[in-house]
Amino acid sequence: MGYFKSIKGRDRPLSCVPLAVYILLAVALSGQMFFHSMQPRPVALADDLPNPPKIDLLNVVSLGEPVTLAKVLMLWLQAFDYQSGISIRFMDLDPVRLSGWLEKILELDQKSHYPLIAASHMYADIPREDTQRIMSEFVLTEFLKDPNRRWRSLGNIAILAKHRLNDLPLALRYAKALADNATGANVPGWAKQMQFHFLEDMGEIEAARLFIRGLLASGKVTLPEEINFLNENLERLEQVADKR
Repeated sequence: MGYFKSIKGRDRPLSCVPLAVYILLAVALSGQMFFHSMQPRPVALADDLPNPPKIDLLNVVSLGEPVTLAKVLMLWLQAFDYQSGISIRFMDLDPVRLSGWLEKILELDQKSHYPLIAASHMYADIPREDTQRIMSEFVLTEFLKDPNRRWRSLGNIAILAKHRLNDLPLALRYAKALADNATGANVPGWAKQMQFHFLEDMGEIEAARLFIRGLLASGKVTLPEEINFLNENLERLEQVADKR
């Protein structure tokens, strides 16, 4: 049998508690449960993602450790779709604010690849055309600031423009920007040669042939396997042109 302390400090059995007290307690608990069950579930809105602060403020908050703050903000941004039990779909995140945060994180840590990887893979993969296009333009803008280090993200965006957005002119635009600006020795040949694939897909066979010929004549392609690859494609395109 259970016991409780009386006011005088002596143990007394629970059987001494009046039945009315039990009934009152049960009613109170039931009322509380009913009240909570009637409350509407919290709804997460896209506007929950705030506008990013100015970089000057972030530099002050970083206390001289901008790289550390950049990593913390990146973790916070990636975890933003789940907060306090509220699930926010990536689809509902404001793409303009999202790109603004990624831009500020890159300003804090300009050597980091992760914001652009997130933009070109995770966020650009969101099935919303406006988000995909905004993320794509964000990647292009940031690529131009450091093309020989950021070429991978733009290459991925060019492929996304073709296969997800079905926008070959946009894919060609990104591929051209990649070839014109990412000229370092660390940039592989396939990244510089994407243009002729998109030109061929667009039916621009003559333009694709001229591109390959110009690339071979420039002397920029030095690896034997890449030269053979280009020559094979040039021959194939010439056969396609002859059949027209």
